[in-house]
Amino acid sequence: MAGTIYYKQLQTPIGPMIACAGHEGICLLEFYEEADFEQRLSSVEKWLKAVLIKESTPYLEQVAKELEQYFAGERKVFEVALQLQGTDFQKQTWQALQTIPYGVTRSYMQQTLSFTVPESIRAVANANGKNPIAIIVPCHRVIGANGSLTGYAGGLWRKKYLLELEAEVKQGRLL
Repeated sequence: MAGTIYYKQLQTPIGPMIACAGHEGICLLEFYEEADFEQRLSSVEKWLKAVLIKESTPYLEQVAKELEQYFAGERKVFEVALQLQGTDFQKQTWQALQTIPYGVTRSYMQQTLSFTVPESIRAVANANGKNPIAIIVPCHRVIGANGSLTGYAGGLWRKKYLLELEAEVKQGRLL
C-alpha cells in the first residue's frame, strides 16, 4: 500500500483506538496508549508505506458506528469493508479468525486445524499477533488449549473484557 491513508481516533470503554482506512476499507484498527500516539502514527506510516491524514471517510465513520454498536451489545457481525495488509499466510489466518462466531472461543490448535494445510501453532499464533484489525478480526477469541487467556496486543485485560462482553450479550444479560 502506498499513498494516502486516512485515520480517526476512537474512544471505547476500554481505551482509545486508531482506525485507518484506504480506498478499499479499514486497514488498521488497534488500541494505543495516549503517551505513545505520535510514535505509533509514525510506525503505522512506515508499515503502510503511506502518509497518514487525520480526516474522516465513510469507512471510518462506519467503523466508529459499528464499534459503538458492538460495545453497546447491539452488533455481533461487522459489515465495514476491510483492506487487509500482510502476507498470504497472515491474510489466510485473519480470514480464519473471522469465521469464529461471536461469543465463541477457539484454541490455537483448533484454529490451526481449520486450515486446509495445517501450519504450526507457532506460525498461526505469530500471525494472530500481527493482526492489524482488532475486534473486527477477532483474535481475542483465540485462547490457550487449557482455556487460559494468552497473547493479545491490546493487553490481556482488554481481551478478558471483550470475551466477557460477548458472553454477557450472548446470554442475554447485557441488553
